[in-house]
This record gives sequence, structure tokens and C-alpha cells, in this order.
Amino acid sequence: MRTPLVTVILPAKDAGEYIGTALETLTRQFDDAGAVKLVAIDDGSSDDTGALMRQYAERFAHAEVLRNPSARGLASARNQGLVHVEGEAFCFLDGDDWLQPRRLDVLVARLRELDCDFLRTDHVTVTGSQRALVRAPHPWRDRALSPREAILPENEATMVDYPFAWAGIFHRRVIDGGLAEFREGLHTAEDRPWIWRLHLQARSFAVIDAPALLYRRGVSTSLTQVRDRRQLDFARAMDEVISVVAQDPQAERFLPKVVWTALALSSHHLVRARRMRPQLRAEMRTGIRDMLGRLPADDVSAVLGRFDGPRRRVLARILRQAGRAA
Repeated sequence: MRTPLVTVILPAKDAGEYIGTALETLTRQFDDAGAVKLVAIDDGSSDDTGALMRQYAERFAHAEVLRNPSARGLASARNQGLVHVEGEAFCFLDGDDWLQPRRLDVLVARLRELDCDFLRTDHVTVTGSQRALVRAPHPWRDRALSPREAILPENEATMVDYPFAWAGIFHRRVIDGGLAEFREGLHTAEDRPWIWRLHLQARSFAVIDAPALLYRRGVSTSLTQVRDRRQLDFARAMDEVISVVAQDPQAERFLPKVVWTALALSSHHLVRARRMRPQLRAEMRTGIRDMLGRLPADDVSAVLGRFDGPRRRVLARILRQAGRAA
């Protein structure tokens, strides 16, 4: 049996309502059923997610279904899948998303043609019956470039602000170089330090056009919809971003971007925290305060001065607590 062209890592928890769609679309990617290896991880589901994974696995020439008796979280489940990658390419898919036909066929071909470490694509958000195209924030397409040159400017959306692991494909070199794994135990924003490490340390990347991945919004189990303890990991994830960038030889060049991102995301989470239980809200604020306290004071002041009034007001108190002059 020939080696698959691409391994698809598909972790899911309690996704029985949607995962059949995700798995069905994987069967429509190549003419050759042996081109895809499915690595499905049932992360402690209490519904029929695992049963559907095992049922569909029979339709692939290469497939493994892993089961965690209790949920380990998306980051850890993806790392489990990385151990089972075969072939020269791999990608991620979430259980409530799906692919247009032949997306992976196009991605594998372009990865070879451009000889990149990884490719990124646009995606389509689906909210009920409405669909919207979300473009990867990069001005050039179909050109192999240094990922480091796609990080700046700090005050505009760039590729490190487009961290979605499922929006592309990766060469096996990314695993071999130690750049594919996610921080174990993070339950939200796990892709923030991951995307920064990729863009700082990978050799080359490109943004291309391809058949779409469709991202389902408004799912009740999605972390974008919940306000529980898992959301506290946002500050831990940004702490790791700070550490990753601080170790880079060009740290001074990229730190203003980290500051801008940390302040923007903190203001967003502080607003959301108003709807949390008081204890969780206090923990969220403490985590954000400690994380912001690690940032260079001059850069914080410079970036804050360019924020609009509402965001400055949201951040003012917590920056004072972090020892910053707001």
C-alpha cells in the first residue's frame, strides 16, 4: 500500500451533530482513496462522535482512531495526532468544520510546486444560512516568502493575527523542525504561540487560493461561545508569545507587534469578563495584569496612545495595577 500524500488530524469532543459532515467531505478530496490518512481523536466525547469516527475510518485506506477517556483539550489532542503523521504533508480539521471538494488535492500540489514549509488560505465562516469569506491578511499570493516578513506592521492585521491551524497545510519539515506542536494544556488561544513560532522559525511560506474550508460559527461547545475557566488560558498563551519573541535575535523588531496584540486581545477579554462569575473574572484580570506587566513600558505607552478611547479606558485600570502609566 502506498504512502498517503497528506495526513488529516481531526480532534473532536461531543461533535456528533456535525462531525459526519466533516468526515464525509474528507472522502471527496482525491480520486485515490489512499491519498489521505485520517487520524481522528475522540477527546472524551459522551455522544456518538467516536462511533462516527470509527464508521468513517473504514472508508479510508489509511486511518487511525484514538480515544481519550477524558478530555485533554484541543492542543493536546492535536499533538497526539502529530505522532501518527505519514507522508510529506499534514493538516488540521476541527469536528464542526468541513471542506469543499478537492481542497486537499490543490493544497498538496501547491505545497510541492512552491516548495514551502507551509501554505495558508482564506476561509469561509458559516453562521446559520449566512456565509462570509475571511481573507488571509497578506498582500501577496502564490509567492514563496520568508514567514518573518509577514509579521509586521504592528498596527495592522498580519499573518500572526490569522492563527487558525486549520487554514492551510504543512510540510513534514515543520514536524521535524519542532515547530508543529502546541503548548500542552492550553484550552484557548493555543494557536497564538504556535503561529508566532512558525513565522519566526520556519523557512518559507505562501498564501494561496484554494477550495474553501468552511468554519461553523455559533456552535454552543465552541470556546468562542463559552465563558468558563478555559478562557483564562488566553493570558498564559500570550505569556508564551512574549517568551518566544523575547528569545528571537530580532526581538526588538517584533516586540511592538506583541504589545499591540496583547493590548488589543486583553481589552476584548476584559469586556467579555464582565459576564463571568466574579471569581473567574478576578482570575482573568490577574492573569492579564501579570502578562501585561512583562511588556516593555515604553512600547506599551506608545501603542496605548494609538488606541481609541474605549479601549484605553478598558485597559487603564489594569495597566496601572501592572505598574504601567496609562
